[in-house]
Amino acid sequence: MVSVEGVGVNFSAKTLFKNVSFVINESDKIALMGKNGAGKSTLMKIIAGVQKPSQGIVQTPKDGVIAYLPQHLLLEDDCTVHQEVSKAFGEILSMKAEMEKLNKELETRTDYESQEYMDIINRVSELGEVYYSIVEVNYDAEIEKTLLGLGFKREDIQRPTSEFSGGWRMRIELAKILLQKPDLILLDEPTNHIDIESVIWLEDFLVNKAKAVVVISHDKAFIDNITNRTIEITMGKIYDYKANYSHYLQLREERRASQLKAYKEQQKVIQDSERFIERFKGTYSKTNQVSSVEKMLAKLEIIEVDEVDTSSIKLRFPPCNRSGDYPVTVKELSKSYGDHVVFAGANISIERGEKVSFVGRNGEGKSTLIKAIMGQIDFEGECTLGHNVEVGYFAQNQASLLDPQLSVFETVDEVAKGDVRSELKNILGRFMFSGDDIDKKVSVLSGGERTRLAMVKLLLEPVNLLILDEPTNHLDLKSKDVLKEALQNFDGTLILVSHDRAFLQGLSNKVFEFKDKRVIEHFETIDAFLERNRMESLKEIELSK
Repeated sequence: MVSVEGVGVNFSAKTLFKNVSFVINESDKIALMGKNGAGKSTLMKIIAGVQKPSQGIVQTPKDGVIAYLPQHLLLEDDCTVHQEVSKAFGEILSMKAEMEKLNKELETRTDYESQEYMDIINRVSELGEVYYSIVEVNYDAEIEKTLLGLGFKREDIQRPTSEFSGGWRMRIELAKILLQKPDLILLDEPTNHIDIESVIWLEDFLVNKAKAVVVISHDKAFIDNITNRTIEITMGKIYDYKANYSHYLQLREERRASQLKAYKEQQKVIQDSERFIERFKGTYSKTNQVSSVEKMLAKLEIIEVDEVDTSSIKLRFPPCNRSGDYPVTVKELSKSYGDHVVFAGANISIERGEKVSFVGRNGEGKSTLIKAIMGQIDFEGECTLGHNVEVGYFAQNQASLLDPQLSVFETVDEVAKGDVRSELKNILGRFMFSGDDIDKKVSVLSGGERTRLAMVKLLLEPVNLLILDEPTNHLDLKSKDVLKEALQNFDGTLILVSHDRAFLQGLSNKVFEFKDKRVIEHFETIDAFLERNRMESLKEIELSK
């Protein structure tokens, strides 16, 4: 369907990738993988037609529809959510408007024998043939169904887009893409701004209703559930696996093991050859043999072993004083904004050492309750922190609180204490800051880079109560693993808000669900809750079909 042929990208003297070729077939669900900076988003933009390659071409069907959801986008603020999403049917609605205009013109014209009159009739007939073949669609119903699936409420549909945050705007754009029913959907980190229930709905849509899909995501569970093929970009080239992410990891390890074996064998041949040359160079009887070996070495194509993270560093939180028995206690807490009730009568008691998750749809009050615990907003009821509590708080806007005048290294160096100071460069490396990156000023970092740096800073501070609000949105899979292992070994109290199921699993033993203006306590692991929640959500999806 879509053919990528010999595509390459050069930035100044650096080659990002070269001679990349593959075909996207009609039913392919492809995960585009590779470390940050490998060129995943660049390749996706080239397939989408929004960026041109340095070399090569992308061939697409003449009437094929390719829809692209970038990581960052801007929507106009001059319409309602419904009006914005209706633009997905813009071509059809334009067709209808043109037919109505031409039919009115025919009513007033009397030149029945003219060529111009016949041209109008032919155009109306041509438009009608296409329009009436698809007019059975109930556009309003389709728009509502899609928006509800992505977490909007019915009353949101007529609200202005200007009232919504960036994450909700991303959902509006995603709704437009899904309603177009494109031949190929390109998604760059689509789950960063949607809650668990919406992710489950999106998975079901992509698996059962979408045609071809290419996705970049750091959400392991999401890409495992939707993909049947993995294309990895590494060291300027690609490897194509007919497998989902988990299976791809196994195949990649096998590939690298084979490469390493071949590399070692080749290195032995090179060393033996060099010793032969050194020993017999200048020996008349061996002149031809030495020359032959030298030519062989000159023509030898050195085997490369693909990049692999060999770092074994394990990050642990620095020790902190012991807190009281109940670090967080909430009694009959309610919060409203005007007439809008976020939640009412919330009661929460978190014991020392407990790891709990706050889950629920966006807008149900998870971040609001955290802000109440942190004393950042007014509320009704009681909310107290226990004796000797030292709080480490990672907010969704944490990146904006960093000092822009400090360098990356200075930012973490000012909070690090003890033996960990000698590991700072390695720790930054695990979070994708290496080489000259550590000397960059915070002011020149991207939003994602600032978020990662804020996370590193938090991990180095001695705390006994850790509150994390969506900490993984800009972390790659390796960085998530480092963070998750540190949290599993954290001996303090943890409150975690996240929509990343793979990250959540194994991290908490109690769940507080935010739903219908209530906070419901579940005495079960996050794994058990998510499985039950997934089953219930899938039943709702089945009923809505």
